[in-house]
Amino acid sequence: MPTPGRGPTPANNHMSFIPKKSLGQNFLQDLEVARWIADQVAPDNAPFVVEIGPGQGALTQFLVGRPKHLVLVEKDDLLAEELTEKYDGRADVELRKQDATRLDKRPWYRHGEVRVVGNLPYSVGGEILRALTTPPTPVTCAVFMLQKEVCQRLSADITSDSYGGLSILVQADWNVEFLRVVGPEVFNPRPRVDSAVIRLTPRKPGSLPVFDRPLFDRLVRAGFSQRRKQLKNLLPEVPQGGWEALASALKTSLTVRAEELTLRQWVDIARWFEGRTDQDRGQKASEMFDVVNDHNEVIDQKPRGEVHATGLKHRAVHVFVINKHGDVYLQKRSHLKDVNPLTWDSSAAGHLDVGESYAACALREAKEELGIHLDSTTKSADIPATERTGMEFVELHTAHHNGPMHFAPDEIECGEWFKPAVITDWINAQPQDFATGFIECWRAWEAQLPREA
Repeated sequence: MPTPGRGPTPANNHMSFIPKKSLGQNFLQDLEVARWIADQVAPDNAPFVVEIGPGQGALTQFLVGRPKHLVLVEKDDLLAEELTEKYDGRADVELRKQDATRLDKRPWYRHGEVRVVGNLPYSVGGEILRALTTPPTPVTCAVFMLQKEVCQRLSADITSDSYGGLSILVQADWNVEFLRVVGPEVFNPRPRVDSAVIRLTPRKPGSLPVFDRPLFDRLVRAGFSQRRKQLKNLLPEVPQGGWEALASALKTSLTVRAEELTLRQWVDIARWFEGRTDQDRGQKASEMFDVVNDHNEVIDQKPRGEVHATGLKHRAVHVFVINKHGDVYLQKRSHLKDVNPLTWDSSAAGHLDVGESYAACALREAKEELGIHLDSTTKSADIPATERTGMEFVELHTAHHNGPMHFAPDEIECGEWFKPAVITDWINAQPQDFATGFIECWRAWEAQLPREA
């Protein structure tokens, strides 16, 4: 850290460059501050670290050689060229001349753990933060320097004057630590305000009850749209007994304002609008399945819990939903799943109900899990029952859909469209990220794809 009363230690670089106001460029000049910020992302032996806006390389010099792979994302042509020249020949350093607000993060999943660090420009810092941390994202740790007031809002709790809608929307997914204030004297040119450094790490799955995220976002934005107004005058019409019943369930007054409610209370508001009043329970162990023999012939019916506990053979369907670009939608399974929780899986998947056909199950699962209505699906493969499929005889079905998904949060934590090549690369690098049954389905489907000459 700089010694109090002394000026900043100049950064060790020789780049001659006039900062561009249009890009909000304020270059960090203090070696000790740069070293300290680099340390906060814990880069040593990390598989994949991304620095956003390396600029003149103040932070970069304390990152190079520490992670297994370092990606530098720089938008400015001249700075990107100089950084490329400086680190040319290093296999562990990659320069990407890109706009950080438009990064495609999906290929990053194959690295398993992704750490991001950067001194973000004031002008687009919020936009970059949203682009990198809005779920789904492969980012597992992010350390950013931003305007101090923004960092205060991101990290504030209900006791702080900075607490607001931004605090709630970000903290629904992330633990946000306010690490330190950084004065303007360590930058060139000197900004007019203080900066600060924050660290974001993912919130533990299950630390909040499940809720409909798009609905939650709309309600929070509505509630904070006019801070002086009482919440009852800003929210949509409240179901199930109206505002009085909801306020009573929240254990708050009828005249409460948005900033007087905790994150958990805002989650409970979203759940109330969904009609959720019970605790999250996941799948029912008493649900009945058809039990089948080695030839996939029904021989009995048993409850889910017994089928899974004793390894009885049964039936399931997987559905790959494909859009007009040829991308496949993958879901990340909810923490409430009794098998393979928090792994990535087919677009939709589920067990056949007693007496149900595979085709009917495919349509039902697409509706229940993804909220989409398919007219039909196409059978693509039969996968035999093995330990890899969880003793399920699986039929793989495909379908085409280009619209949005509205997935059930009990079933799915998040979802994303992926190019097939990205999925294959990810499976090869990180098979533990996926439900084993999905990998069997993917290999069967991939084998049917036309081979390039």
